Amino acid sequence: MPIEENDGLRRVLELNTVAVVGASRSYEKSAHIIPAYLQRHGYEIIPVNPAADEIFGKRAYASLRDVPRSIDIVEIFRPSEEVPSIVDQVVAREDVQAIWMQTGIRNEAAARTAEANGVDVVQDHCMKVEHGKLMRHPMD
Repeated sequence: MPIEENDGLRRVLELNTVAVVGASRSYEKSAHIIPAYLQRHGYEIIPVNPAADEIFGKRAYASLRDVPRSIDIVEIFRPSEEVPSIVDQVVAREDVQAIWMQTGIRNEAAARTAEANGVDVVQDHCMKVEHGKLMRHPMD
């Protein structure tokens, strides 16, 4: 189902393992800042970037297909037109509970595909901002 309301966002944020598609090694990019924040707040981060060997002190994987462990959330930092191929990988895995498209990223057709396969979808929201608003975090 599409997630827009606070209760739905909070439910997704209560999950733990986040595969970050498009994770960046560049400290100044949102695709590094936001997952690093999430890692500091207890999330298990799995970087997915075919151009990197390691990000956040963790092995980076070339695609979601290569991640050998269970994933709760797929956080997307890629252009909207790339979302359908990412959703195809999510649906093929059968373990992902939610897809989170960062601010500025939307793809309605891909969202419908994910939702039809039982995956919750958040579009065009910043995971860091929503976490800061909705979750209690003693580290701040």
